[in-house]
Amino acid sequence: MHITDIIRGGSPTFSFEFFPPKTPEAAESLYQTIRELEEYMPHFVSVTYGAGGSTRDLTHDLVERIQNKTKLDPIPHLTCVCHTEAEINAIIRRYAKACISNILALGGDPPRGCAYDKSKDAFQNAADLVRFIRRFNESGVHPDPRGFGIGVAGFPELAGGARFPAKLLRALQRSEDDPKMVARVGVHFALEQCHDLLDNHVAGIHFYTLNKSDATRTIFDSLGIPRRQSVEARPLTSDL
Repeated sequence: MHITDIIRGGSPTFSFEFFPPKTPEAAESLYQTIRELEEYMPHFVSVTYGAGGSTRDLTHDLVERIQNKTKLDPIPHLTCVCHTEAEINAIIRRYAKACISNILALGGDPPRGCAYDKSKDAFQNAADLVRFIRRFNESGVHPDPRGFGIGVAGFPELAGGARFPAKLLRALQRSEDDPKMVARVGVHFALEQCHDLLDNHVAGIHFYTLNKSDATRTIFDSLGIPRRQSVEARPLTSDL
């Protein structure tokens, strides 16, 4: 579903984020997570995009698998880092052919552990990438006459280093490194945040699942929000 349709459908929206698995074991764990979260019918799910080449291919494969074998609506991340114009063009053509409706265009983080020359990137910032996708939209290649819905991101606090609330730090210190207690503290704090956001009429809440479903399901169930019943019909297969 085009992002403009999602927004017009009313708020708040609820969405989940996954990252591409790096091993067969991690892949199977992720697919189980997706099965468990699919029944919550989020408005969309996003898939992150790494700076390295191998994880990028995994992102494309995961996005297409979600699109073709689930009822979920995937929004892939796409970054400028280490890309030529021809590479970006090939990626968005692949997504258009797969009927992916939206793209989250990002500047991207530099790759770790290797030399990186930003001046060689075809797109120096997210605005350049957005303009390129818009030109692609005008070509009429995408099945949707509007082309891709384009999302962007802003980081008003992470840009300078995230700060942890003192209340959360004190609760974690009381947990004394007990993993179960730490998890309970995290779920409780996130639930309080969600309630506060909803009370103040937030437009949407995005859950970073870390490819696990337990905490996300606990928080979502505790919010008492009715699950959506259906989305746009498209052919499905039973296996993921």
